[in-house]
Amino acid sequence: MTVTDGRRARGDVSRQAVLAVAVDLATVTGLDGLSIGGLASAVSMSKGGIAGLFGSKQELQLATVASAAEIFQRTVIAPALTAPTGLPRLRALIDAWLDYSQNRVFPGGCFFAAVTSEYRSRPGAIRDAVAANLKRWREFLAEAITRAIATGDLADGIDATQLAFEISALLDAANDSSLLFDSAEPYARARAAVDTLLSRAR
Repeated sequence: MTVTDGRRARGDVSRQAVLAVAVDLATVTGLDGLSIGGLASAVSMSKGGIAGLFGSKQELQLATVASAAEIFQRTVIAPALTAPTGLPRLRALIDAWLDYSQNRVFPGGCFFAAVTSEYRSRPGAIRDAVAANLKRWREFLAEAITRAIATGDLADGIDATQLAFEISALLDAANDSSLLFDSAEPYARARAAVDTLLSRAR
């Protein structure tokens, strides 16, 4: 029993080590660019070891998406939840997202923006997983807006889903432009644009 538990623990550590590399690579070379051989070399494991941890390339890709979602949760969602409900929490979410992208938590910017461009028109389990995570983020943002309306920080009658869509579009644009032009300016512009949206909504 001790041997089995030890093997499981070592397997979990190895799996996390592989995924730490995989999430970074996926934002630069794409999920399709992940290879068992390349990851084996990067983490000093055998190809058989990598295959044993994930079983197939698709399972590796799905695990990579799940790992990126956990990192997003820790980096963006969890810190913002410490802010008071209402407009302070909404602003904390937006600021945390922009910092997450600008600070290159993933070297290729937002993980989900990167893999969305890769899989948006390719039906299957990977697109479904990416879409589910993006849907949860958009819904969480809309819920923060709804709470800001309930506290009186934003005006009654605001369409929370629409405002969440507009804010999310600005964040994605800042991420994409910053990567393409190697500039931090898009983040400043996105912050200014979000401020304008929120001012109109008050």
